[in-house]
Amino acid sequence: MRVTHRILSLAGRVAPSSVSGVVLCLTAGLAQAQEGGAAARRGADLYAVHCATCHGSEATGEGPMAGALSIRPSDLTALALAEGGVFPVQRVVRRIDGTDPLVAHGSAMPVYGPFFEGAGRMLRLPDGGQIMTTQPIVDLLAYLETLQSK
Repeated sequence: MRVTHRILSLAGRVAPSSVSGVVLCLTAGLAQAQEGGAAARRGADLYAVHCATCHGSEATGEGPMAGALSIRPSDLTALALAEGGVFPVQRVVRRIDGTDPLVAHGSAMPVYGPFFEGAGRMLRLPDGGQIMTTQPIVDLLAYLETLQSK
């Protein structure tokens, strides 16, 4: 409510086009936040089906199959922490879809690309670059980002 009053009080002192621009930016930000929440919920469902068996329901690498694996599954809650607080979008996308050369040539993690096929979607990286992926992987990323330890 306070933000709305502040915007309205500015409206009398600022050009209408500037106020429209501010409202448009706020609306776009709200829509993006809502989509991010929906993506994270879809990602949580995908995680439960495809990832929790090894990485665990808490994503710490303690899944029911972890003890049977020769290499311990990664703690997915510490991905950003290991990268100085920046979630490693490109590395995670490439691990999941199998385009990471290390995974493609054999690793403890299965290549899940075929499970997450779909229409291409451009995703912006933290450094400003872009990577092409699919909506299911975007959803998984959104969920994993919510799990990052501070």
